[in-house]
Amino acid sequence: MIRAFARALTQLSDPAFGRVILLSILATLGLFALLLTAVSWTLYETDLFTIPWLDTTVDVLGSLAVLGIAWLLFPAVVITVSSLMLESVVQAVERRHYPGLGPARPQPVLEGIANSAKFLGVVIILNLLVLPLYLIPVLNLVIYYCLNGYLLGREYYELVSLRRLDPERMRYLRSEESMGLFLVGIIIAFLSVVPIVNLLVPVIATAFMVHVFEDMRRRLPHPGAA
Repeated sequence: MIRAFARALTQLSDPAFGRVILLSILATLGLFALLLTAVSWTLYETDLFTIPWLDTTVDVLGSLAVLGIAWLLFPAVVITVSSLMLESVVQAVERRHYPGLGPARPQPVLEGIANSAKFLGVVIILNLLVLPLYLIPVLNLVIYYCLNGYLLGREYYELVSLRRLDPERMRYLRSEESMGLFLVGIIIAFLSVVPIVNLLVPVIATAFMVHVFEDMRRRLPHPGAA
């Protein structure tokens, strides 16, 4: 796993990575700016109380709450925004490290959009459900990394594996390597909260997962291949 992560980092200078990094950064920052602007405008234009200072307090606290929730959901939003742009990253990794692989399994664009939307919905719902627990010191870190580690490991795995495996084989390999994928997800979740680094996470995580996935396929007796 360490070797796979190191190989992902050493390829960051690849031109195919640069374009995706730039586009995902712009798209993600734009989305969050739009969200924050919309919520802030709604709060400031709505007078919930007749007491000015109380309205101002609600506006400020509301904006801070939006920022906090946005930070919690950052990993999910980033991968959702950039998922449709990561194909070139996977191809670059395969071209450099796995030139013997055949053509990938064709995936309809609508399938990718549907999978990304479903993933984002699940992440938002689950994180909102456990939101009160995030207020408890120590426990909040455990819950955050376990929950998002599982979700991110699963999502990046499916993003990569469905190019090479049919859904049934993809699920089989996932069940056999569930702990490894969970650990990979925790690493990705940790990187996702590091400022600046988190903007590079979609590309690093995708390249990382390609190497992890190929190692997993080789270790299993019946992994299947496209």
